[in-house]
Amino acid sequence: QVPLIESGGGLVQAGGSLRLSCTTSGHTLRWYTMGWFRQAPGKEREFVATISWTGGDPSYAASVKGRFTISRDNAKDTVYLQMNSLKPDDTAVYYCAAKMTLRPLTRTGWSEYDYWGQGTQVTVSS
Repeated sequence: QVPLIESGGGLVQAGGSLRLSCTTSGHTLRWYTMGWFRQAPGKEREFVATISWTGGDPSYAASVKGRFTISRDNAKDTVYLQMNSLKPDDTAVYYCAAKMTLRPLTRTGWSEYDYWGQGTQVTVSS
């Protein structure tokens, strides 16, 4: 098991920003494709962003492209999600996910990931 710990969620007004972090304990995330997903009440879990080992070729959901940025610091075993220009529709529990891959890849399907964090709540008020 690879424990994933998210932090950085909270309450913010529309138009504001938050930065989520995802790290681990006792493991390295160096060889893992990482992803962020979110789930709003009454809705299915949806893809937000993904990043490969190297940090190259990040991929985003259309609804967040241009507003959110995924990045990673392998020396710190931490992945970030910078969220700008937040909207009320971004309100959800945000989950970090990890998948070990044999080469640098990105993955957008939630079922493709092996390990998940407990989630951090993001609430955007109008």
